[in-house]
This record gives sequence, structure tokens and C-alpha cells, in this order.
Amino acid sequence: MTEPVPASPAPIEALRDKGPDKPPRSKWKDVWAQFRKHKGAMVGAFFLIFITLGVLIGPYIWTLDPQALDIRAKDMRPVYTALWDSTAKTGWAHPLGSDQLGRDNLAQLIAGGRASMAVGWAAMILSLVIGAGIGVLAGYFKKLDGPLMRLTDLFLSLPILPLLLVAVTLFRQPLRANFGPEGGMFILIVTVVGITSWMPTARIVRGDVLALKEREFVLAARSIGTKPFQIIKRHLLPNVLSPIMVSATLGLATAIITESALSFLGVGFPSDFPTWGKMLADAVARMEDFPERVILPGIAISLTVLGVNYLGDGLRDALDPRIRGR
Repeated sequence: MTEPVPASPAPIEALRDKGPDKPPRSKWKDVWAQFRKHKGAMVGAFFLIFITLGVLIGPYIWTLDPQALDIRAKDMRPVYTALWDSTAKTGWAHPLGSDQLGRDNLAQLIAGGRASMAVGWAAMILSLVIGAGIGVLAGYFKKLDGPLMRLTDLFLSLPILPLLLVAVTLFRQPLRANFGPEGGMFILIVTVVGITSWMPTARIVRGDVLALKEREFVLAARSIGTKPFQIIKRHLLPNVLSPIMVSATLGLATAIITESALSFLGVGFPSDFPTWGKMLADAVARMEDFPERVILPGIAISLTVLGVNYLGDGLRDALDPRIRGR
């Protein structure tokens, strides 16, 4: 009588597949999930989007000309001052009041925000292009590292505000003659702020490129004869986007503060062109009688810069893989 063939052993339960694995999440979904946990960054991003949309859409909603003079409506107070001062000169035609020439404060805030934000974004982009380019070249090409870093140290040692004042004094008139009062000053301020604020970005990008160029994927690209600039474009730049994005947010805040400082000192845009810094400068002489003329643009500058800084802090945490997995 033949013995029965033993049944084949059952597969080990621990090794059996329970079902198809979930598709892996992309890097940017992980970044967004980490970014949402940073409450300050979310508030900063919301306010930055709000102020940007406000200065872009605001002129179509509040259509008063910020440069229009109305002597009969001069020195009006914001409507909320009527809550504690019934004798204050207020009116809903000028809800945030007017200045000593009758110009509407709300219209000036919107127009000033548009000018300040435009200068900030343009100067930030220029400084990022210069800083990222110099940082990548210094980090990848050893022969260029010494000269470019010494150039960076030279710019870092320069007194920025006196340099800005000298540049504005030297080039203001030629640019005004060629591009008009507002266009010439916009080009001058963006250029001067951009070329004096690229140094932190260059140093950060250089440090990351020095580490990345010794990684296996870069060595493999070199071994098959890939040209240096192809390696930079395809392998290095995509991997240094994280510090570049963080530098962008901080550069935007720096550019807004610098433009406001120049306008406050009277060397920025023309005197009849509203910016937040110019509004502060015009309000100093009568700030005891009309404190809102200092408070309103000051709050706008402070909250914008604070929101940008919180946004940069959240991006830094979200883009850092060591923190993102927590």
C-alpha cells in the first residue's frame, strides 16, 4: 500500500502579500503636508496672498486716484475715530482719512503697496538669479571658487545703505531722462537692491553644490562624458531649489524694507508717487495730530515682512527632509 504524498507546506503568512501597495506620495505632497502643520507659515502665506491680490485688484474696486488733490477734503480722519471723538472730521468717502493735500489714504495704501511689492518681487528675482548663478559656478568649478567667494566677501563688507545712496545720486537723472520719473527710479531701485542682496543666496547654494557634486549620480554623469553645464542644469539646479526658495522669501522681505527706507529718506520714487515708505516720510511732521498716517503704512510694511519671514520659516522646515518625516 502506497503512502499518501504529503501536502505542500502552506506559505508563510508573514511573507504573503496582503494586497497591492499604495503608490508612493510625491515629494511635493510631503512638502505640502509638512507646510500645513506650520501655523505661522500658513498665516504668513495667507497674508502675503491677500496683500498681493489687494494691491492688484484693489484699484478696480476702490477707484479713487491716489494722486488726486481735494483741498475741501484735506486732513480727514479715519471713520473709526468717530467712536471716541465725535467732533472728528470723518466721512465714508475717505474711510481711512486723507492727508494734508486731500489725497485719499486708502488709495495711497493700495498704490503704495503695488509699488513696494513690485520692487520687492523684481529685486528678489534679480538677486536670486545672480546669487544662484555665482553659487553654482563657485561650487562646481574649483578654479572659480576662490575669486567668486572673495567677490562675495567684498560685497558683504560694503556698507549697503551709503552705497545705495551713492548709486541713486549718480544714476537717477540719466535713467529718468530715458525711462521717465517712475520707470527710471523703478529700474534703478530694483537693480541696486538686487545687486546688493545676492550674497547670502550665493553662499548657501555654493555649500549645497559642493556636497552634491561628489554624489554618485553626478559622478556617474561625469563618467559617461556629460558636459559640465548639462550636469548643472539637469542634476544640480533641481537639487538646490529648496534653499533657493527659502532665500527667495527672505530676499523679498529685504527688498521691501530697503525700498521703504530709500523712499523714507526721500531718494526713492518722485515725491508725488505713493509708496509705503514715502507715506511714512510725509506723515512724520504731523504724526502727533494724525498718528494713523504713520500707523497704517507701518502696519502694512510690518505685517508683509513678518508674513514673508514666517512663510520662509515654514518652507525651510517643509523642504528639509530631516524634518519632513517627523
